[in-house]
Amino acid sequence: MPAGRPQTADPEDGITPVPGLPPTAVDETVREAEERKWTPGKIALWAAIALLGGVAWFMLAIIRGETVNAIWFVFASVCTYLIGYRFYSKVIERYIARPNDRRATPAEYKADGKDYVRTDRNVLFGHHFAAIAGAGPLVGPVIAAQMGYLPGTIWIIIGVVLAGAVQDYLVLFFSMRRGGRSLGQMAREELGVIGGTAALIATLLIMIIIVAILALVVVNALGESPWGVFSVGMTIPIALFMGVYLRYLRPGKVMEVSIIGFVLLMAAIIGGGAVAGTEWGAAFFHLDKVTIAWGLIIYGFIAAILPVWLLLAPRDYLSTFMKIGVILMLALAIIVVRPEITVPAFSEFASRDNGPVFSGAVFPFLFVTIACGALSGFHALISSGTTPKLIEKERQTRLIGYGGMLMESFVAIMALVAAISIDRGIYFAMNAPTALTGGTVETAAQWVNSLGLAGVNITPDVLAQTAKDVGEQSIISRSGGAPTLAVGLAHIMQQFIGGTAMMAFWYHFAIMFEALFILTAVDAGTRVARFMLQDSIGNFVPKFKDHSWRPGAWLTTAVMVLAWGAVLLMGVTDPLGGINTLFPLFGIANQLLAAIALAVVLAIVAKRGTFKYLWIVALPLAFAAVVTITASFYKIFSPVPAVGYFAQNAAFAKALADGKTSFGTAKTTAAMEAVVRNTMIQGWLSVIFVVLSIIVIITAVIAAVKAYRNAAKGIANVEYEDPAQPSRVFAPAGVFPTPAERELQAEWDKLPADRRLEHSARH
Repeated sequence: MPAGRPQTADPEDGITPVPGLPPTAVDETVREAEERKWTPGKIALWAAIALLGGVAWFMLAIIRGETVNAIWFVFASVCTYLIGYRFYSKVIERYIARPNDRRATPAEYKADGKDYVRTDRNVLFGHHFAAIAGAGPLVGPVIAAQMGYLPGTIWIIIGVVLAGAVQDYLVLFFSMRRGGRSLGQMAREELGVIGGTAALIATLLIMIIIVAILALVVVNALGESPWGVFSVGMTIPIALFMGVYLRYLRPGKVMEVSIIGFVLLMAAIIGGGAVAGTEWGAAFFHLDKVTIAWGLIIYGFIAAILPVWLLLAPRDYLSTFMKIGVILMLALAIIVVRPEITVPAFSEFASRDNGPVFSGAVFPFLFVTIACGALSGFHALISSGTTPKLIEKERQTRLIGYGGMLMESFVAIMALVAAISIDRGIYFAMNAPTALTGGTVETAAQWVNSLGLAGVNITPDVLAQTAKDVGEQSIISRSGGAPTLAVGLAHIMQQFIGGTAMMAFWYHFAIMFEALFILTAVDAGTRVARFMLQDSIGNFVPKFKDHSWRPGAWLTTAVMVLAWGAVLLMGVTDPLGGINTLFPLFGIANQLLAAIALAVVLAIVAKRGTFKYLWIVALPLAFAAVVTITASFYKIFSPVPAVGYFAQNAAFAKALADGKTSFGTAKTTAAMEAVVRNTMIQGWLSVIFVVLSIIVIITAVIAAVKAYRNAAKGIANVEYEDPAQPSRVFAPAGVFPTPAERELQAEWDKLPADRRLEHSARH
């Protein structure tokens, strides 16, 4: 049966096709026949993938000799991702999402040229991936390497297939079906006043913290770095050019503008090093952190109110070239260089709660330290923010939601491998606080050797030489994960290209790469925060729900930018205040947000009557709830000052009362007072977040049970999807069109220009 047979009304979806147009979707019979056609070659390919993945996991988890080759991390992750995407995500698509490409998406029926714009699937994949892949997949795995390589590897790879990608995909799909509504607003509709209000408050508060933290990481990466400031700054005019090029100069020429954008990006990166080496460049682009912070605040406001096709989508697409390119280059280097990893599968700190890099045992703290690479609530905000307003066709949500999260997980695995590829002594010297290392190569070496780590005997000369190799004054106590990742990447890449003489280049290249990586999450996060606040206010002032109403968009953008900008500036000017106070909350708050998102999805899936496959959502929800609530209880009630906020508060308050002028990591009375203030804020915010999350989860479970009982009684459950409207466009679902999609695309290409929606397509 040809793909382009006459399109007739389908009584099941109630969609009447637009007369005179070819079908807007491949016929279901044809599509299913293509998917289920298993040739001997295809069977052999998937058998080989499964076998290679099995061998890789066997080498990582079972053999575990004195060393393990890094190539097994690449093979285990890639093979697992391919199998998860091809089979598990297909089950979710077929039985839970049930997409219908005959149905118009919000980007089509709400098109306004600003927020709702049909966007080519490959460009949108780049935007979505860049928006979700912030600091988390780079920093979390590096910090968690303290526990050894196996716990983090299992959580990143298995967690993303069963949890993170499931959340991203389904939140994106259900938001798209609801006109692109935000997560908080979906919760308000699905869970009622109590659960919905709790979700709205939690998501808004957590969003402010997350965006401010992402902005702080960018400030720290670009502060006093002329190369980084120039190169990252140049991505803005390049993106503007790409947006205008695709919109007006050469509409639809995605490959063409991709090549141009890539060339310009490489020129900006290479030129950044040259400019930074000049006297005028070093002076002009050498900006202090406060100046960069103000620049980010202004940029965040402008990026959030400009039409999405002009800056946000092309800039994120451009950044994706850099991100995926570097990660694939690192993976290739690992396969060629084949570095041997000496870090044990489970380190000495895996069963202890007093590790020097972060405090807490494997369970539950590993699962909140590694967030974005496996499961991240921030992604749910992006998936219910910008992305659902740009989707061309419903079937593309699987590629963008599930596939985009798998790509981020691969970033996290590469970050983990980079961190564990360097000497363990260097790792702990870089990531432990100055209070432990002493801040000098001599004291750091002495402290690291005192840990009694098997096979570790670091010398001051090695630490000094490492700093010299990467062009830094010192690498001692460069915590936060980013510098360690840069050293690890430089260590591997110099063996692949350039030798030791290139280590400084690769190190600074990696630092700039990380800043670019994270900045894209700041601009997308600001726009999403604006949508969230608009939806929230819209419950009381309906006009705000109209995202195309510019006064409302400008006002809500200004409010959210001022909120995260204020705590950012306080943190930049005061090392013990502002966002630095909230930074310790990031991991748990982010995962609590994931639990909230999965709870909302659980209620929606139940109301759709998909009870047989409800476990696909219930499983990650149960795990996320147990992990995050347990971690929250530890942080609130633990009597160990290194773990519990209130215990730490009491210990420092007692030290002040006893007249001490220094205590623990605080060397002054002012620092001790800041710890007392900050731990009280952290403790009570933890209480608020966990209580709100428990309320949302309970109301979601109640909604699911009610939906089940209604179904048993034959009572229809209320759904909040936008009314179905017939689509007037066609686009393939995956990166590469199938034969049936190519056949149907040929029919559309024959149409006269005035019969197609060319003015909004693929922008």
